[in-house]
Amino acid sequence: MAFLVSPGVQVKEIDLTNVVPAVSSSTGGIAGSFQWGPVDEITTVSSEKQLVELFGQPDDNTYHSVISAAQFLSYGNTLRVVRGVGTSALNATSGGSGLLVKNDTHATSVTGQDVVARYPGTTGNNIGVSICPASTSAFAAWDWASHFSAAPDTSSGATAVGGSKDELHVVVYDSLGGITGTQNEILETYSFLSQGSDAKDSSGSSNYAKNVINNKSEWIRIVDGLTGLSNFGAALASQTFDVTVEGSTDGDYVDVLQHGVDDNVLTAGETTTALDMFADAETVDVSLLMMSNANLSSTDSTTVCNKLIAMAEARKDCVAFVSPYFSADTAAEVKTWAATLTHSSYAFADSSALYVYDKYNDVYRWLGASASMAGLCANADLTADAWFSPAGFTRGNVRNVTKLAYNPNQSDRDDLYKVGINPIVTFPGQGTVLYGDKTLQTKPSAFDRINVRRLFIVLEKAVSTASKASLFEFNDEFTRAQFRNMVEPFLRDVKGRRGITDFKVVCDDTNNTGNIIDTNRFVADIYIKPARSINFITLNFIATRTGVEFSEVAGGE
Repeated sequence: MAFLVSPGVQVKEIDLTNVVPAVSSSTGGIAGSFQWGPVDEITTVSSEKQLVELFGQPDDNTYHSVISAAQFLSYGNTLRVVRGVGTSALNATSGGSGLLVKNDTHATSVTGQDVVARYPGTTGNNIGVSICPASTSAFAAWDWASHFSAAPDTSSGATAVGGSKDELHVVVYDSLGGITGTQNEILETYSFLSQGSDAKDSSGSSNYAKNVINNKSEWIRIVDGLTGLSNFGAALASQTFDVTVEGSTDGDYVDVLQHGVDDNVLTAGETTTALDMFADAETVDVSLLMMSNANLSSTDSTTVCNKLIAMAEARKDCVAFVSPYFSADTAAEVKTWAATLTHSSYAFADSSALYVYDKYNDVYRWLGASASMAGLCANADLTADAWFSPAGFTRGNVRNVTKLAYNPNQSDRDDLYKVGINPIVTFPGQGTVLYGDKTLQTKPSAFDRINVRRLFIVLEKAVSTASKASLFEFNDEFTRAQFRNMVEPFLRDVKGRRGITDFKVVCDDTNNTGNIIDTNRFVADIYIKPARSINFITLNFIATRTGVEFSEVAGGE
């Protein structure tokens, strides 16, 4: 506020209520192969039901991704999913060949077909499309007429400019029954759409058929067809429209899409390309990155694992969860696999594949455990906090497991733990449990435990977010006091929730010297004593003679 020039009263409001915000630490990220859904695009799902509705049920090529995602969602409720496809994948189309349309963004650069399946894959070969134009006779003969209140005719917008017969009805249906299980089951209906590119509905939204379908349909998109007629135009009186009519009867457009191709057996390179969608920490909020691919070779497994680890290292706000290739079923093989991994405190490795039930196909499948391990961390967040260990009998029970590919004994567990591999163990009568909480950091420090790594991720993410309020302010004692008053209550709260045992915040002229200020920098040193999880318990049972007082042998009173 400027200085007063003449006498008066200035009122100035100063906001000193800035606080450190809560940040998410339970959001999972997975990239893999699915039957349906957008490609190379992040989609957030919150339940297994929603996952299957958007990305399809598992088959022999996609089960690892689908069931891994479902495993995570049995613990947490926020998962970001990226579908990858091979180079041969195609969307089903109304024309003579398939066409790859990955997602809504990619669709803007694609031409060459009229109606295409929304996403790549053979699922699209089930889709039928029927369009009825503004014709009383066509509507009377139309197979779907009973699902609409009246025949399409002339919209009010067309009437206003002297046009006519611009409306049409659209039905999208399951022609072969491969989607719903019932042949010719209706998937979607659209009534009284217009061919006019500038048509509006009663709420002022676009009623242009191409726009409505491309914005709302889960099954089809219009690429070149239904080209809009500006201001409706007198040409509409001819009752023609710009979708190529194939197999038409009584003037309606009827077609079953075809030429869709699956390419869901992803190579290591195709998997890592899909993972690249999670690379940008500024625009993609994810905390738990997990591995997902069908039975990879040992070499490909290493490639994908190290890609995940490198991404977590670069982001510095998430942990990568990796699992050994399926055939690794001895301590020696798992250790050999572990030796190929990048050492990092941002990575967590387990010891065994899981044998789980695929309820969609009534079979059992071998599945990497990484999604379940990430899920245990999400569950720890929900039941305690991110800085609590996900291992052990309180928070480490692994769900939905029939058996392990490899159940390590005590000697094997010792060997695995030395190289940072966290054993998954089935104990008779006690279930299957994650029995370790080490990261893949080999240097002994607090960061070789996942609870400490995740503690610092939460602290760093929350405080750095709050610190943005100090950007472009003056580096003076007022700003530094504001910063301390914002951060210290947050750390006291974390201490009260058992995340740290003590802390100290230094942000004053000792670390913000004249040189620091002159170079437009601001420095805060935050000292943290992290809480440590118990990994080793010693119980000493001591027998004494009947007449001995305990104080004589144990000390104290």
